[in-house]
Amino acid sequence: MALDLTDRLVVLVGGGPVSGRRLHAFLDEGALVRIVAPWVCEEVADALSGRADRVQWVQRDYAGPVDLEDAWLVHTAAGDPHVDEAVRTDAAALRVWCVDATDASATRASVLARTDVTTPDGVVTVAVHAGGDPRLATTVRDGIDLALRSGGIDLRRRRPRETGWVALVGGGPGSDGLLTARGHELLASADVVVVDRLAPRGVVSRLPRSVRVIDVGKTPHHHPVPQDRINAILVEEAERGHGVVRLKGGDPYVLGRGSEERLACEAHGIAVEVVPGVTSAIAVPAAAGIPVTHRGLAKSFTMVTGHEQIPSLPTGSDHTLVLLMGVSMLADIARELIAQGRPTHCPVAVVERGFLPTQRVTIGDLGDIADRARTRGVASPAVIVVGDVVSLATPVGAADPDERLR
Repeated sequence: MALDLTDRLVVLVGGGPVSGRRLHAFLDEGALVRIVAPWVCEEVADALSGRADRVQWVQRDYAGPVDLEDAWLVHTAAGDPHVDEAVRTDAAALRVWCVDATDASATRASVLARTDVTTPDGVVTVAVHAGGDPRLATTVRDGIDLALRSGGIDLRRRRPRETGWVALVGGGPGSDGLLTARGHELLASADVVVVDRLAPRGVVSRLPRSVRVIDVGKTPHHHPVPQDRINAILVEEAERGHGVVRLKGGDPYVLGRGSEERLACEAHGIAVEVVPGVTSAIAVPAAAGIPVTHRGLAKSFTMVTGHEQIPSLPTGSDHTLVLLMGVSMLADIARELIAQGRPTHCPVAVVERGFLPTQRVTIGDLGDIADRARTRGVASPAVIVVGDVVSLATPVGAADPDERLR
């Protein structure tokens, strides 16, 4: 049974840590709370100062039925068995439900182990009762919570919506394990998933057959679905009442055109949630053992796209440069960086397919990296890292020792 405690009085007898935990739960449900206790713990004191409009403290020992007047629910955790028994007895005489947190066998009501998962269609609450065994209830609750947050339980709405929603979800650099918990929750709620080429495909392959997957993936120099059409797809599907996840590689706001898609949806009155992802600009170098900053080697970094002209940047190799989408222009990029003042021997690494089983790292310097990449057949998706931090790399898939930085 779910009780709506909004603006209903709940009386808590006792001011210790148990009352503190339950106090926050009752306040979250919208209740008005009266605390009867001669003293209160720090957690309760914080609530008294921050939620004075919702909490009243009667600073004395329990005085009998008068303290339960107008209550809809009573909770006792006084720490004295005689007081807790008196509260139970008085509440029963008044026909008010009472939770005794100190003796599950003696009370007719229980606070269940619960968890909330927020979906775009509302909050799903799971509550577990285990016959008076709170540890078992907590264990089961945590297992269900994990299944919900990892997408193991279908959260798709069964009733039609008048207007749908859109979530722009960053999928990380491609490995299923790097998708955020919130991303899994939203995928478990989605009716339609609009997916990029670099999104975690393993996650997509495990979606139920009832979920429609629209592939709008782009490859270098080949964009079969232009961005304007992608924006329109998101709007059209949401206007049909569908829950839509736009699943991207990396982060939707890091060279992902996520803001364009958000603005297009909001222009049509569609609710949009943005879920950050692990950006490839930092994660893929890390997969090869390369930090973008390191004490004594680099204290700053810049991320740019290789499709555009390289802006003027600090020329020292202690400033890390990370380039996305630059493999096809690698020779031109190297020449431009040298022309800007970076030394020819400045270290460079190209990390292909970061975090995937086929990950490979090619290491050289600005003077020879284009030739090395051409010889090894380096191809996108790949991230290029320029700077002294490359010396910390742990090459994966190197063909021979000469592939390491000299």
